[in-house]
Amino acid sequence: MKTTHKTQIKKQNKWVWIVIGFLVIGVIGASGLLNGNNETLSLPAAITVENASERYANGAYLLDVREQSEWNEAHVEGAVLIPLGELSNRIAEIPANQDVLIICRSGNRSGQARDILRAAGLMRTTSITGGINQWTTIGLPVISGP
Repeated sequence: MKTTHKTQIKKQNKWVWIVIGFLVIGVIGASGLLNGNNETLSLPAAITVENASERYANGAYLLDVREQSEWNEAHVEGAVLIPLGELSNRIAEIPANQDVLIICRSGNRSGQARDILRAAGLMRTTSITGGINQWTTIGLPVISGP
């Protein structure tokens, strides 16, 4: 009788450890997923030009969604031009693993572009409030030409 009882206890202990192991693995996996989601949703819908300038200086991708003629007048050096009307067909050009700051003239088109990109699954996107108008008003640098 004692041998049977000891065998049952050993089997129960084995199952307890197996269940604990799965729980630990589940918790670790869930925390990794949660952390990943927090990182992808880390950008607010819109940011100030000051905040955008700082993020851009730290390696964010700057997408300008104005038209070529507007771009030629003034744009941020190193930004990438994809006019809003072309964006849906050029989404593959936008980096999914980088924060994407979107600028236009005043902030309206950049908000539309952000919505297009987020609908396509690119959640690390934000619109720059005030656009290039506000960028130049506070004295941030721009260049001209194509």
